Amino acid sequence: MSVENQFKPKIVAFCCNWCSYAGADLAGSSRLTYPADVKIIRVPCSCRVNPMFILRAFEKGADGVIICGCHPGDCHYSTGNYYARRRMTLLFSMLDYIGIENGRTRVEWVSAAEGVKFSQTMNEFVDKIRSLGENVRLGDLRCKK
Repeated sequence: MSVENQFKPKIVAFCCNWCSYAGADLAGSSRLTYPADVKIIRVPCSCRVNPMFILRAFEKGADGVIICGCHPGDCHYSTGNYYARRRMTLLFSMLDYIGIENGRTRVEWVSAAEGVKFSQTMNEFVDKIRSLGENVRLGDLRCKK
């Protein structure tokens, strides 16, 4: 593939305000790199991510969605990430049922002190989505250019 025609995935990252977003900030201030294809949406807690947000992201043209939150047991809201983990497990089985590849969604626990892990996670996820190619399963034709 030539440089002009190389696939650039659209990645949506829902990041917890207290840990993962701070980890992304640390990655940036430490000058660690991750692709600009990752669009971060800051949420108060990973539990706040409604499964409809993920379906809507895919509908609007996202090629991959990643949810980042505090490590289990370290949640600012005590048990929020336990609820998120349970909710996302059910959502992932539903996405599998409707034909979305398993690698297009991911949940990762990143603390505020793990800027390196945040950068590595995003780079790995973008590489995985590049290997899967463009998501055409849930895309709404009205959202395309």
